[in-house]
Amino acid sequence: MDNVDRILAQWAAERPDLQLLPMALIGRNKRLAQALGHGMEIVFKAHGLNSASFDVLATLRRSGAPYALTPSELIDWTMVTSGTMTNRLDRLEAQGLIERVKSATDARSVTVQLTDAGFQLIEGCVSEHVANQHRLTAGLNANEQAELSRLLGKLLAGVEQAQSLD
Repeated sequence: MDNVDRILAQWAAERPDLQLLPMALIGRNKRLAQALGHGMEIVFKAHGLNSASFDVLATLRRSGAPYALTPSELIDWTMVTSGTMTNRLDRLEAQGLIERVKSATDARSVTVQLTDAGFQLIEGCVSEHVANQHRLTAGLNANEQAELSRLLGKLLAGVEQAQSLD
């Protein structure tokens, strides 16, 4: 019995008229996200990063050579506001992990590019990150992980569609 089961039992005793399955799904997802986030921060911290800086560096790395995107593209991929992205980029640039490169054709246009130091850092970190993700999800076998991923993808698509109607 986990904490969510205890919460559901309390609600069932107080409000037996409520259908609590969605509460169970959302509660467990919230607690799981917190636990997984904490587990992943350990690897990020070991590399001098946090989840926000890892997100930017990993987004640039997976974009492929020359490992550069516009700030708008980074915002789209990371789903943060422009002010938040500016702060992240300022910190990463101060650390020498990214550089802002002005366009040769448009003085107003800038791309954000990994430096050699940023590339080396994210290369090492992402390998440990993926190994850590395997450790964190080892409670499920490969088939269970695939099924859970499919179901969560279906749930996410439904939630995102419902939110787009708001």
